[in-house]
Amino acid sequence: MAKADAYAALRLKDFRLFVSARFFITLAINLQAVVVGWQVYEITNDPLSLGLIGLAEALPSITVSLYAGHVADIVQRKKIIIICISVLVLCSSALLLFSMDAGASLLAYGVLPIYTVIFMSGVARGFLTPANFAYMPQLVPREVFKNAITWNSTFWQTALIAGPAIGGFVYGFFGLQAAYFVDVALTILGLSLVLLVAYKPLPPASEEISTSEKIKAGLKFVFNNKIILGAISLDLFAVLFGGAVALLPIFAKEILHTGPEALGILRSAPSVGALLVAFYIAHNPINRNMGSKLLWCVAGFGVCMIGFALSTSFWISLGILMLSGCFDGVSVIIRSTLLQTLTPENMKGRVSAVNNIFIGSSNEIGMFESGAAARLLGVVPSVIFGGCMTLLTVGITAWKAPSLRKLQKVE
Repeated sequence: MAKADAYAALRLKDFRLFVSARFFITLAINLQAVVVGWQVYEITNDPLSLGLIGLAEALPSITVSLYAGHVADIVQRKKIIIICISVLVLCSSALLLFSMDAGASLLAYGVLPIYTVIFMSGVARGFLTPANFAYMPQLVPREVFKNAITWNSTFWQTALIAGPAIGGFVYGFFGLQAAYFVDVALTILGLSLVLLVAYKPLPPASEEISTSEKIKAGLKFVFNNKIILGAISLDLFAVLFGGAVALLPIFAKEILHTGPEALGILRSAPSVGALLVAFYIAHNPINRNMGSKLLWCVAGFGVCMIGFALSTSFWISLGILMLSGCFDGVSVIIRSTLLQTLTPENMKGRVSAVNNIFIGSSNEIGMFESGAAARLLGVVPSVIFGGCMTLLTVGITAWKAPSLRKLQKVE
């Protein structure tokens, strides 16, 4: 049997443009996250303020997600993507303004103006996520779905690596204003590439008539599918409790005794591991034991978080974060494959919206949980607690979702 073409999806022009646009947008978002996190902590010197950044983005994203998923199934998806990225350009431009003399006076009110911009970007990302998820499969034939999902993850992970590193480097060597200028430029570049992607027609509408019926149908599909529900529930609690991203400025400054340059490297480390895994899976697809591999990888992620909390060495911490990214990268690809393969085309927006509430927004809510737990328990104990909760979540999921645990493959 001939080996599958590892680069099949990349040979398609519209897919290349789409993943390139997503790459630059993700690059800008993660660059901005490092810069905003360091800036806010410099202003407040309060770990809870870092958690509030995540909350300011998660609340609007969760609020609009279900409706945004419905919109992605009835409105031309490229139009939604263009509008949302345009809003992100405006948000990045506002942060740049705050770094200039003309806008710096707004920060006399503390970090509230920054939180306001993050709130606006959360609304835009709430609509952008289901539109992106639903539009990508329309750009490739079904026989290259798995390959497209893996390369989409590879580009995304590459941006997760480069964004924080660039953010820390530019902020550390050239200052706040330069970092936000790069943020704006990258967002505009992503918008330009999206404009070049061909318009694709919407799939035939589902049979529900009203908006509420369509939203309920999406929820019902997810909660009736034990494999999808188990996979996204697993990642929900793992990300909610297990991540230490929000606290990295504290680890970098007070435990590892480094600066913003090192913060960017630490923030990029998990994505280095995830990128290596994604590249490997592109050439060696996961074709068996998908459920058990998902569970073991999430457990490995939890163990890594405990190890990271106990480390006082920059290089050991860097290696642990990279290993955590390897585990997380496998779980992301498996979950994405399950969602894209098992979801009907005319329901992808709504199912993605539910996934965004479970997974996407849990990243930001997890940031708030990390900040709050760090204030109550202390920085190191809070991360250890999160890692233990992740391991507990894996055990409960393996027990309560046997269909996921026993899953071999999907076609």
